Amino acid sequence: MKHLLTTLMLAITLTACSNEDTPVAATANDSAGSAPASSEKSIYEKALASPARLEGDVARDAGRKPDEVLAFLGIGPGDVVLDMFSGGGYYAEILSHVVGPDGRVVAQSNKAYLNFVGDEFNKRHADGRLPNVDILMAENNELELPAERFDAVTMILAYHDVYNSDPENGWDSIDVEKFLAEIYKSLKPGGIAGIADHVAAAGAPEETGGTLHRIDPALVIRDFEAAGFELDGQSNVLRNSNDDYAKVVFAPELRGKTDRFL
Repeated sequence: MKHLLTTLMLAITLTACSNEDTPVAATANDSAGSAPASSEKSIYEKALASPARLEGDVARDAGRKPDEVLAFLGIGPGDVVLDMFSGGGYYAEILSHVVGPDGRVVAQSNKAYLNFVGDEFNKRHADGRLPNVDILMAENNELELPAERFDAVTMILAYHDVYNSDPENGWDSIDVEKFLAEIYKSLKPGGIAGIADHVAAAGAPEETGGTLHRIDPALVIRDFEAAGFELDGQSNVLRNSNDDYAKVVFAPELRGKTDRFL
C-alpha cells in the first residue's frame, strides 16, 4: 500500500507513506486522516497547559495553534514521532507531553538550525528535562533512519529548506529524492507525514524555498507523491489571507503572521 500524503491548510498531511504555517498530513494507508474524537483534544490542551513549558512558549501558541495542528495529525499517547528539523524544539516539547511516558519523540536537528535558534535548544533539552525525547544530530544528506520505526513524522515550517542552498552557513543542497525515501522508509505502514509551511504563490519555483523561505503547496504534494505517499488530508487552521507572498517570511511585519498550509 502506498504511503499517504495528506492536506493543505495550508497544512498538509501525508500518510507514509507532512513556526506557524498550516500543516499537511500524509498516511501510509487509507485508514489515516480521520479527525480525532473531541475527547482526544483534551490531550493537546493538557500538553499546552503543562507548567513545565519554557517561558515564552505559551506566547507563541496563539499563532502556531499546535493543539489544532496535532489534533489534525491525530498524534496521541504511545506514539513514536520524528520531529524533523526540530530547531529549538518548540514542537518537540509539546509532542513529548502528547505521546506521554509510553511514547517517544526523536528531535532531529543540525548545526545550521542550532546556530539559528541560539540558546533555545540547550535550555529545552538541558539536564534531561524531556526524558522521552531523544536528540538526533544529522547534517544534510547524512540522515539515516531505522525502518518502520515512527507512527508520525512532523516537519513544521521547515520543508521549504530542502530547496535552500547556503554552504557558507553550513546548509548544503539536499538530495530531495534520497531525503524523502529515508522518511518514507522510517514510517510504519499507515504512518503520517505532517507538514506545515509558509505559503508561496502558486507556481513559485523551488528556489523560493531558499530566497523567501516559502514553498508552493503543490510542490510539497508533488514531491511526497513521487516518494510513494498519498495525500490524506488538508487543514486551513493556519491560513492567513493578509499575507504578502512577495516578502520573505522574516520581514518584521510578517513574522509569525504568514499564510501557512497544513
